[in-house]
Amino acid sequence: MKKALILSVAAIGLIATPVAMSQVLVDTPDQSAPAFQPVQLFGNNNSSMTFDSRRGVVTMAPLLAKVTPAVVSINTVTESPSNQMDDDQRELFERFFGQNPRSRGPRAGLGSGVIVDAREGLILTNNHVIDGADEIEVRLEDRREFMAEVIGADPKTDLALLKIDARNLTALDIADTDDVMVGDYVIAVGNPFGLSSTVTSGIVSALGRDNRASQDNYSDFIQTDAAINPGNSGGALVNSRGVLIGINTAIVSRSGSSAGIGFAVPTRIIRSVMGQLTEFGEVRRGRIGVLIGDLTPELREGLDLKSIRGALVSNVTEGSPAEKAGLESGDVVVAFNGEVMEDSSDLRNAVGLLSPGAEADITYIRDGKRRTTRITLEAIEDDNDVLDASVADDIPSMQSFSGATITGIPDDLDLRDGNEGVYISNVRRASRAARAGLQRGDIIRRINRTKLTDLKSFQTFIEDNDGPYALVVERDGQTAYLGVR
Repeated sequence: MKKALILSVAAIGLIATPVAMSQVLVDTPDQSAPAFQPVQLFGNNNSSMTFDSRRGVVTMAPLLAKVTPAVVSINTVTESPSNQMDDDQRELFERFFGQNPRSRGPRAGLGSGVIVDAREGLILTNNHVIDGADEIEVRLEDRREFMAEVIGADPKTDLALLKIDARNLTALDIADTDDVMVGDYVIAVGNPFGLSSTVTSGIVSALGRDNRASQDNYSDFIQTDAAINPGNSGGALVNSRGVLIGINTAIVSRSGSSAGIGFAVPTRIIRSVMGQLTEFGEVRRGRIGVLIGDLTPELREGLDLKSIRGALVSNVTEGSPAEKAGLESGDVVVAFNGEVMEDSSDLRNAVGLLSPGAEADITYIRDGKRRTTRITLEAIEDDNDVLDASVADDIPSMQSFSGATITGIPDDLDLRDGNEGVYISNVRRASRAARAGLQRGDIIRRINRTKLTDLKSFQTFIEDNDGPYALVVERDGQTAYLGVR
């Protein structure tokens, strides 16, 4: 079963805090009154709570009747690479590695998704819910089932956009990016443990949470104490008006179940990523060309700053947008594109939401003076050479990896065994590489008995040796073995 992404930190038990509301006195249900009447919360009738006069209870049922049809169940099937090995491949593994990989059948996964465009049949979910899946099936609340296609995915924000061919769908409205505050009442809807249309509630516990454990990703999470469990991934976090404010993504727990600390991707990221996935099928990020870090009390004192808020520029790349805009080492960026920057993570996230060519105002402090200038983002350059196995006609044996795009290992990846080997940056669905079990993000460490150092060593080996090939692959911190013909 596909599990929600779990952050490994100490679990802290919290008690969900219900929304305080004015006292409602109920004697005998009034059968002549309208079935549902708004319950006044702090003088505001626009709330999730209504009073059912026929039953004499306060309920959220009318609101949920509008929300739950927009939350779907996502079932995935991933063929196990080892299950696809024939006798020759197994013999190859035993010869090179002295072991026979365990044979496993197809793996099934379960998650949730949110319909965000009823007319086009667009569904938003987590990338980790559908990553590597050979089949993706979407089940609606009314029990209709559809096969989904992937419009695009963005591992760095853990979002993916799916499409189904269906009519009479219900979609959720997406909240404005700044329409969330700590203390807001929220409702999480998803399919934990395969239990469809499960609803839990709580409050927004914090905003702007950063997942420091993954420096390669962009994280600016909403934290909530609404119960989120495995299977909730990709589900909806809505406010008391039934408007989407986040996609449930991760939990903090030692046990793997809810401990009152859950995280959701906010709409400021959702809107940006959805727009690019719809237009390009991928997210194209820009850069400004600076190395940044957080301020400390010692740095604040040494630089004669009034606070430790902002991102400290430690280096400016020659010829970069930052240099052209006049930024220098030692500047402290305090605002970008109209948003206040609390630390370096804020600046990284803000820049990462803009595509190459976008313009933004950047405000920084230098010598105690506040300055603002205009900056134009440029495309992120990939310093690695790329070997596209689909078009490598001059190396016939590369056809064994057809469908894979192979590069050197990016410098910004924090890997368990270092940066020696090659990186699979993309794998086309249903390609030869995909059928062999290769996935985007795989690190090939060895081929047959040869340890790889870089892309050149890989290419040299392929040129000098015909297949089949036995690969040692690092995937999500674990070692996998693949046979490629």
